[in-house]
Amino acid sequence: MSDLVVIAYDDIHKAEEVRITLAKLQHEYLIDLEDAVVVTKDANGKAKLHQSVSLTAVGALQGGMLGALLGLVLLNPLFGMVLGGAAGALSGKMTDLGIDDDFIKELATTLQPNTSALFILVKKVTIDKVLPKLEGTGGKILRTSLASLDEAKLQAALDSHRNEVAGTPTI
Repeated sequence: MSDLVVIAYDDIHKAEEVRITLAKLQHEYLIDLEDAVVVTKDANGKAKLHQSVSLTAVGALQGGMLGALLGLVLLNPLFGMVLGGAAGALSGKMTDLGIDDDFIKELATTLQPNTSALFILVKKVTIDKVLPKLEGTGGKILRTSLASLDEAKLQAALDSHRNEVAGTPTI
């Protein structure tokens, strides 16, 4: 079962920086992310979703390959590739995997202008290796399905170095 974690940041670029850190940790097999979405809210208050994988592009590629194969059978591979690519792109655009986009958009309305949020679905994590990499990144947990103790550990890691910089020693 996956756990949902939503973290809001005071900086418009910070959520993307943390997502990149998590992607590196995923390549080291320390965390297994099912989905990761960054939401940014500009100075005008307009929210924009940044998906980690473009399903439209994936659909277009898969549809194009399937269309080319079908086109070979029908002796017109170029037409099949174009038609398959268009159908695949449309299918990918209409597909929603991982975190529900409506939930993301609803929660994004609570963000202040010039801020960002990171929405992640975590399948598996080696917590003692991942938390140190997130120390001092700041952010406030908005929503989570983590147990209370794990949520407290995560928030403490996010806050850890920020308190030392502000002059307040970390407990």
